[in-house]
Amino acid sequence: MVVSEMNDEYVRKTPRSKQMYQEARKFFPAGISYRIRFIEPYPFCVTDANGSKLFDIDGNIYTDYWCAHFALILGHRHPAVTDAVREQIEKDLHYGVTHELELKLAKKIVGMVPSAQLIRFTGSGTEANMYAVRLARTYTGRRQVGKFEGNWHGGYDPLHVAMKPPYNEIPSGGLTPGSLADTVILPYNDLDGVRRSMNGKELACVLIEPVMGAGGMIPAEKEFLKGLVDLCREKDTLLIFDEVITGFRLGPGGAQQFYGVKPDLTILGKIAGGGLPMGAITGRSDIMERMDHTKYKGSDYSFHGGTHTGNPVSMAAGLATLKVLEDGSVHQKIGKMGEKVRKELTGIMDHGGLKFQTTGVGSIFGCHFTDIPVKDATAASKGDKELSKRFMYFLLERGIFCLTPELVHCAISAAHTEAEMDKFLQEAQRFTKQTK
Repeated sequence: MVVSEMNDEYVRKTPRSKQMYQEARKFFPAGISYRIRFIEPYPFCVTDANGSKLFDIDGNIYTDYWCAHFALILGHRHPAVTDAVREQIEKDLHYGVTHELELKLAKKIVGMVPSAQLIRFTGSGTEANMYAVRLARTYTGRRQVGKFEGNWHGGYDPLHVAMKPPYNEIPSGGLTPGSLADTVILPYNDLDGVRRSMNGKELACVLIEPVMGAGGMIPAEKEFLKGLVDLCREKDTLLIFDEVITGFRLGPGGAQQFYGVKPDLTILGKIAGGGLPMGAITGRSDIMERMDHTKYKGSDYSFHGGTHTGNPVSMAAGLATLKVLEDGSVHQKIGKMGEKVRKELTGIMDHGGLKFQTTGVGSIFGCHFTDIPVKDATAASKGDKELSKRFMYFLLERGIFCLTPELVHCAISAAHTEAEMDKFLQEAQRFTKQTK
């Protein structure tokens, strides 16, 4: 638990949220729909959102740096997105057959993402990762899959492992030895280590977050990514960028445009759906066409499908979002804000005598209470978790919402203002004085 008096103040300000949570405990395990959304002693209950703000059931207002799991790069209730969704809802919520909006969004994505040639939509990023692994195995005829320490690719069994140290610890029940037998764990930002781990193995694919998300907002080093491309090419292994977070956030073409590194396949989600449920697999046509049932059969064909693939409301929201983002002006604005926060926040914490580092790139940043250089999840895990909790709750008391408590990581949206950035930094400065 965090400092008790901080909890007391939170409880004082959120009595109706407490009642809602007590009721929710009767219907949901732990009273929530996703573990990451839990905060002690209970989560505040949101009733509305607009721009950069969340409004809870008790009338409290929060500046939101979580941005719906980083999905809302334009902020809450952006008019272009809500208008597009409203227009589609008046036609129907879902067709279950081919429609024009999925083609329009496909054209937009292929035009913006450097590696995109063909595309298929899914219901979520997790689904997209699952089908991408199956596709890679089909194309290469191999079974083994490489994933990096600290990288998060959703709940698909072979990838739901090695998120944080100790990496050999199973993070969930139900993960059988068989489901993990073909997963090879790789060290992040360590090309020599990757080469050693891949030696003697034939991997169908290697999946990587170009900027590690939940593991601490840690960017991959550019030379590491370039070396990884060469290594995968040498090994005839497909390289898959999981750009569920970085896709359309670091620039109109995502991390691959930002780094100048082109993968074989790319996973998209979050921003690509305008904040609505959606995922996508895109990449080289010779790989993607293995999903074409008119060309391939049996083990040469990679099945993909789902009731809500290409859902028109999600397509409308995604298309409206990408139209706003395609000229890059939003990225310039929020990227400058992110650069300012990373630079000044580190200076504030250092001046306050705290061991601290800020990671991230563009409009995303992570807060690490440690003096160990943070280049991978192992280093990130050594941060002072209690101090991180105190920082998160200190901000929350003052109307600034970030997650997660043990490793605060944040995203900036187009709706955030310079004044809100200054407020964040001012409160960080107050935190250092209180911590002294």
